[in-house]
Amino acid sequence: MKRSSERFLTTHTGSLPRPAELVRTMFAKEEGVPVERGALDQQIAAAVGETVQKQVKAGIDLVNDGEMSKPSYATYIKDRLSGFGGASNSFVYQDLVDFPELGRRVFGDPGRARRKTPACIAPIAVSDRDAAQTDIAHLKAALPMDREGFLTAASPGVIALFFHNDYYKSDADYLQAIAEAMRPEYEAIAAAGLVLQLDCPDLAMGRHIQHAGLSLADFRRAAARQIEALNYAVANIPPEQMRLHLCWGNYEGPHHCDVPIDQIIDLVFTARPAGISFEAANPRHAHEWKVFETTKLPDGKILIPGVLESKSNFIEHPQLIAQRIERYAHLVGRENVIAGSDCGYGTWVGQAAVDPDVVWAKLAAMTEGARIASERFWR
Repeated sequence: MKRSSERFLTTHTGSLPRPAELVRTMFAKEEGVPVERGALDQQIAAAVGETVQKQVKAGIDLVNDGEMSKPSYATYIKDRLSGFGGASNSFVYQDLVDFPELGRRVFGDPGRARRKTPACIAPIAVSDRDAAQTDIAHLKAALPMDREGFLTAASPGVIALFFHNDYYKSDADYLQAIAEAMRPEYEAIAAAGLVLQLDCPDLAMGRHIQHAGLSLADFRRAAARQIEALNYAVANIPPEQMRLHLCWGNYEGPHHCDVPIDQIIDLVFTARPAGISFEAANPRHAHEWKVFETTKLPDGKILIPGVLESKSNFIEHPQLIAQRIERYAHLVGRENVIAGSDCGYGTWVGQAAVDPDVVWAKLAAMTEGARIASERFWR
């Protein structure tokens, strides 16, 4: 993974707006309508090519496929792994309990309403070994020589969060089985020379969903087990070829139950990935840069703070973006900061909290903000 050696580099979290035609096809597929695989693959390949071009035009340095092939960053695994079945699980978001009308609006999102999260009811195994290779091929075919590519993959912990265990004797056994099944995908991405991003909302969002009833100490123990499973699954991949995304949930809710980053960052730093991507621009977490006044960044780690909010149609001013980058650079060193986004802009197929055209304008604003900050740090 490139470091900011001569200027501040830019990236984003992963999901990007999908073309309307692809959204319609993916909706049909999720609803059980037969979809010809070859035709869908062609749609996805074209969408990847288009989204890579738009990232490059916006000036993004570390680009990806926009997650064009996935119904969401986590639920895609049901199409690649066997062992899941039955009805989808329901979730209680603790911060929405006191705001039921808002909760209905959040869960009424067309993409979220269509998500499929069946339970684990049998041994987990890889059922589609070609899917990850297809994602790799699509991105590499579209990737310019002067850009670094990354692909996202669900972590063992977030899979366990969304897909309830009704088969394995213990949570530890379940996490181990997931780690074993996901290892080939992780290693395939790295073997292709791409950066692997592990999506880990379980380490933050899991506090107010899956583990809302636990004490902080018990939640930290659960998070430590999830990190242990992740580290096992990526043991053969160099840390510098990986990044981890920490997330409190990409939805427009009150988020007043979010666990503060200072209560979990020490655990996050024990994960093997060198890059740590996290929310740092939205109103609930924008103040947490101050945590790094007293928290030392471990050697080899890189911070990828969100300098763009992912649920608002405001286009952040480049000067504000520069200020956000500079805060972290002053605290942890300019080479250890890459500008990113809080979360994705297409977390679920059909999600459109931010207008697609605004997304690209936000990314362009980030490029300009990084340029301004770079002039102040690399004169």
